[in-house]
Amino acid sequence: MNKKLTIIVCIILVLGLVSASIGIGYYYGVYEKYIQKETHNIFYDYYVAKVAQFKEDNKTLGEVDVAFLGDSLTDGYPVQDWYPQYKVVNRGIGADTTWGLEERLDCSAYDVNPNVIVMLIGINNLDTMLQNYERIVQKIKQNLPNTKNIIESLTPESGDFAFRNPQAISNNVKVKNIAQRNGCTFVDMYTQFLDPNTNELKLEYTIEGLHFTPQGYEKITGVLTPVISSLLGY
Repeated sequence: MNKKLTIIVCIILVLGLVSASIGIGYYYGVYEKYIQKETHNIFYDYYVAKVAQFKEDNKTLGEVDVAFLGDSLTDGYPVQDWYPQYKVVNRGIGADTTWGLEERLDCSAYDVNPNVIVMLIGINNLDTMLQNYERIVQKIKQNLPNTKNIIESLTPESGDFAFRNPQAISNNVKVKNIAQRNGCTFVDMYTQFLDPNTNELKLEYTIEGLHFTPQGYEKITGVLTPVISSLLGY
């Protein structure tokens, strides 16, 4: 192997290790808090770019039926394709947490002024999501008193991620209570996605144990559509 090829191989290996460490750190809870500006990591850069995009898009949006708020599970959801009957916007950001969502409520919710908000958030900061979850809900209610709010439960996970399911179940009980206290519609997605034979996320709904396949998004759409239609009065 010549020197140039050796250098290239070494660079690829280093990048692979860095990517792997970032991914493991993120998925297993190291990347728990709201993404701080001083870190300048890829997640923060993506967050900033998405927020800027939202602000630009909001200038010409007009009236919106439904705004979907969340993290990568929402970011990867092609809502315009799944809900052609409504005017919808996707306000999901991959790797986001409840802390990040709270910081961007203006461009993700207030400036959009939707008739309905659908929120799925917390899987990236299970340990801390309840610290500000109700505050997010209350801020939305205060700033958008005419908007109806749908809160989705956390979904189960499978494989290497399944160890987090007990905490997700516990958090979902508290999230349901928050929804009821604040007059929101709670949708139990955990049960909808659970394989009763394994007590994990059904394999046909997931790419790698956490994120959804097209079948997963089809399932979500089937559950949400009648709820959204009812709130919109359709």
